[in-house]
Amino acid sequence: MPHTYTASLSPSLQSSLFAADACGASGIRVLLVDDHQTLLWGMDKLINGEAPRMSVAGTARSSEEALRKAAQLKPDVIVLDLDLDGQSSLDILPALLINPNTQVLVLTGERNQSVLDHAIHKGARGVLRKDASAEHVLRAIEKVHQGELWLDRVTMSRVLSGLMDPEATKKNHPELQKQASLTTRERKIIHIIVEGRGATNKVLAQRLFISEHTLRNHLTSIYHKLGVSNRLELYVYAVKHQLGSTTLASDLLN
Repeated sequence: MPHTYTASLSPSLQSSLFAADACGASGIRVLLVDDHQTLLWGMDKLINGEAPRMSVAGTARSSEEALRKAAQLKPDVIVLDLDLDGQSSLDILPALLINPNTQVLVLTGERNQSVLDHAIHKGARGVLRKDASAEHVLRAIEKVHQGELWLDRVTMSRVLSGLMDPEATKKNHPELQKQASLTTRERKIIHIIVEGRGATNKVLAQRLFISEHTLRNHLTSIYHKLGVSNRLELYVYAVKHQLGSTTLASDLLN
């Protein structure tokens, strides 16, 4: 289990242990994302009760609202439920991290370990069960805000093993297997498509210094490997799985 204090801490003692200068002058600004109003209410009371150390900057109950609020509010920490009214928030997790100063802490009832591992691989800094104590929730928010990981030992070991053995990770995640089959040229084409958005094949081919016929051949291969049917589906897939990132493109062009 993550390291925690064994004794229960009173609010006054918590305040003295976590001084305001450790969290910034304005405290940790938290965005709560969950589709259950009761949980949002309880978390709001818990976190705002810790002011000025931390406070709730806003709440969201859907993926669309979460993306909008994250962009508008630029919170320090997003406490995210993985199931938003039947929709997996794993799909939007990378987009929630568009602000480099934002960290994501998953608070979920999900028991599937591969799903939790996937959340970490997509950028979450910590995972908490919904039955975690109030003290654990507050401490996890602060640790994640400080850039630390909040994971139990078993999850940490599994994630580290995946980093050390990428082949095992690919076997556990079919999408990674698909992406691993892409060639360097195909990855570069995907980046150009994401960057160019609605550009025509002619314009894309010019940027790649290849003919339209060659581009179409490459696209046919990419569609087959990723299981998509057209450029629109490819664009959505690439954004969802971060295949068009600037970092990837710079690596390919070096």
